[in-house]
Amino acid sequence: MNNPLNKLGQYQGEVLGILRITTAWMFLLHGTAKVIKWPAVDMFAQLPLMSFFGFVGILEVVLGILVLIGFQTRIAAFLASGMMAVAYWGWHALEYGNWFLPMMNGGEPAALFCFIFLFLAAAGPGKWSLDGK
Repeated sequence: MNNPLNKLGQYQGEVLGILRITTAWMFLLHGTAKVIKWPAVDMFAQLPLMSFFGFVGILEVVLGILVLIGFQTRIAAFLASGMMAVAYWGWHALEYGNWFLPMMNGGEPAALFCFIFLFLAAAGPGKWSLDGK
């Protein structure tokens, strides 16, 4: 049968670009919340810049910007994926248990970021990227 959703394949590059941009923006906001306190998040309010989480925030800002604009996307996405794997397995799963239940250990965002960034590292930036220019 002729499935109308099959036509979406012709927009694969655009959809990949949208996935890259939205994921990077959300990741970038995690970094800016830690580094410049915007958006204001209570758990990051007293976080000193010269701390482990301050350093993580700086990496989130830098990698988030690189992925957002699509510059060196595969490398930046691969590094971000690794960071999020460490965040999930080295923090959420280890500290709070329930390794295979991310909803229970607060690691859902880290797990999703990990695999989305891994996909972007493999698939590339899609449309609207500096890598594509």
